[in-house]
Amino acid sequence: MQNLVTVFGGSGFVGTQAVRFLAKAGWNVRVAVRNPNLAYKMRLLGDVGQIDVVQANIRDRASIERALQGAGASLNLAGVLRETGRQGFQAIHAMGAKTVAEVAAAQGVGRVVQMSSLGADADGPSKYARTKAEGEAAVREVRPDAVIVRPSIVFGNGDGFFNRFAAMAQLSPALPLIGGGETRFQPVFVGDVGRALARVVSDAEAAGQTYELGGPGVFTFKALMEMLLAETGQRRLLVPVPWPVARMLGSVADFGSFLLPPPVTADQVESLTVDNVVSGQYPGLRELGVTPTTLEAILPTYLYRYRKGGQYADQDAREMEAGRA
Repeated sequence: MQNLVTVFGGSGFVGTQAVRFLAKAGWNVRVAVRNPNLAYKMRLLGDVGQIDVVQANIRDRASIERALQGAGASLNLAGVLRETGRQGFQAIHAMGAKTVAEVAAAQGVGRVVQMSSLGADADGPSKYARTKAEGEAAVREVRPDAVIVRPSIVFGNGDGFFNRFAAMAQLSPALPLIGGGETRFQPVFVGDVGRALARVVSDAEAAGQTYELGGPGVFTFKALMEMLLAETGQRRLLVPVPWPVARMLGSVADFGSFLLPPPVTADQVESLTVDNVVSGQYPGLRELGVTPTTLEAILPTYLYRYRKGGQYADQDAREMEAGRA
């Protein structure tokens, strides 16, 4: 089916938006996930019968072959931010991406899209960055016409960045500024990423291209923490943490990760030693016809839950002020 696209990892934070925009564009979508029972709501993102959910594990070739059977396009969004058990960087980012591309080539799938990361670098300081780059190279070796998409940190309702630090601020009197908080980011809205992914799946001219997706603003890590605290109405100390100390804390957190998810891993500390902004060497959102959404416009729509008083905090303040008048 030329209008059938298989989306690996399609029930995740980015995947949900990609599936929604693919359905709007008229694609029939097969969402391939490890546990279909947890992704049943995906079918509600399209018309009746337009979206199907199937079982597939990016580490299992046979399940990938079943998921891609009859598909006209493949979109691989599978990825992990930290390693847990068999869900390691090498297995998912490198070997998994390669297997999807190999199966797609063998089955004659017309379009292959691989989501990578803006920090992908074969010589990068983190294992995350190196395996993302390895996955890109493996996909392009098998399918030179594959599309590579590299987003910066992705924000929006349910994200793993702002929600993590906002929750930390509720429990801690201070937030850490890893390496002094000078690392630069170019946060991109999850809705813009989903729209961009749907565009590259549909656009034949995207074949063989690499896209870097960043939002309209560049911020230091410190500036992002200040914005988060201002939005949630919390006063917290911002404590600079030198790189050696951050690495030590990351290693300690890794050691205890079997009990609780660590706030930051040793590998994530290494990722923070380099900026995460677009290079300008590749096309991005605007070339795909997507107007970047500002961070300031979206943060209030979901960080309100961390304010004292929740979504009614501002309303209460206004009413109190009006009462004094």
